[in-house]
Amino acid sequence: MKILSLKRICGFVVIIVIVLFYFRIINENKNKDNATTTKLVEFPPVEVSDFNKSNIVVAVVACGDRLHETLTMIKSALMFSKAKLNFVIVAEDNLIPSFTEKLNEWKLLSTNEFSFKVIPLTFPTDNPEEWQKLFKPCASQRLFLPSVLNDIDSILYVDTDVLFLTPVETIWKYFKNMNSSQMAALAPEHEDPNVGWYNRFARHPYYGKFGVNSGVMLMNLTRMRDFLWVEYVIPIYKRYKLKITWGDQDIINIIFHYHPDKLYIYSCKYNFRPDHCMYMSVCKSAEKDGVAVVHGSRGFFHSGKQPVFQSIYRAFEEFQLGGDLYQDFYQPLETYLELTTETSCGHIKDVYLKNVKWYVNTNGNKR
Repeated sequence: MKILSLKRICGFVVIIVIVLFYFRIINENKNKDNATTTKLVEFPPVEVSDFNKSNIVVAVVACGDRLHETLTMIKSALMFSKAKLNFVIVAEDNLIPSFTEKLNEWKLLSTNEFSFKVIPLTFPTDNPEEWQKLFKPCASQRLFLPSVLNDIDSILYVDTDVLFLTPVETIWKYFKNMNSSQMAALAPEHEDPNVGWYNRFARHPYYGKFGVNSGVMLMNLTRMRDFLWVEYVIPIYKRYKLKITWGDQDIINIIFHYHPDKLYIYSCKYNFRPDHCMYMSVCKSAEKDGVAVVHGSRGFFHSGKQPVFQSIYRAFEEFQLGGDLYQDFYQPLETYLELTTETSCGHIKDVYLKNVKWYVNTNGNKR
């Protein structure tokens, strides 16, 4: 009996040693993983500005041939906003002098006071080249803005192919509509389930019924930092990189699929795209109130697939800051749109004019 008891004791001791050794190995591996994650989300220091919470900050990322398109977006914002705007442009090094030169020139022409800061692309210090080449050029930069712009509270992020038909303030006000847990606001990707991308083709989780489009995004950077947003991005990319199609937008959809309480949804009139009219008019808020922000996604500003989008871009491109909004912008825009009324997106031309007409009638012509 004593021998049997001794054997049991020895066996029990061996089991304890094995278990302790196992947990030690697990803990060491966990520490290694944590060290790797920390290294991945380190960023080189970037000084932006001492913006405070009351500042309206519009942020954009520009690479490759997007210089002119980005400047046209900025021009559209200046044309309709009365509040002081502050722009943060994250750009490739070779584009920074061109942005600086043109924006300094516009400060002399525009009746709307604004400030700007052009900063270089800033990716995690571990393999920055890999992140820069991910998806489209620079597309992943937006995912890291909470860490890159670490001294800014909130921003309105827009893609370069976005144009404002109303003051930026009308979108910015939605920060006040967000509850204390929400850290971003977006519009749905689709309104019609018959043509929705995510509900028909996605091979990964996405937000809600139809997903969200990330081209016009209010971002409370303070709350995103508290949420540890960047720490979510890297493991999600590693897990789903073979299943995502739309790059950073898909990653955003995956995050909000698992955290839907963190997202505020505004209507499609704040991110009006060809998908809202190319088959049939499906954005009811735009039909009622007019388009507030037009998004020429997938190159529609520069192709004849839906001439409405090309016409709107042309009117903004041709307008010179300091000119007469009615004669030099509204009238040409109306003329260009009149030529598109036989197209699927053109037969609702008044939705593109409604807010511009209201602004000109209410606030005067010079911008």
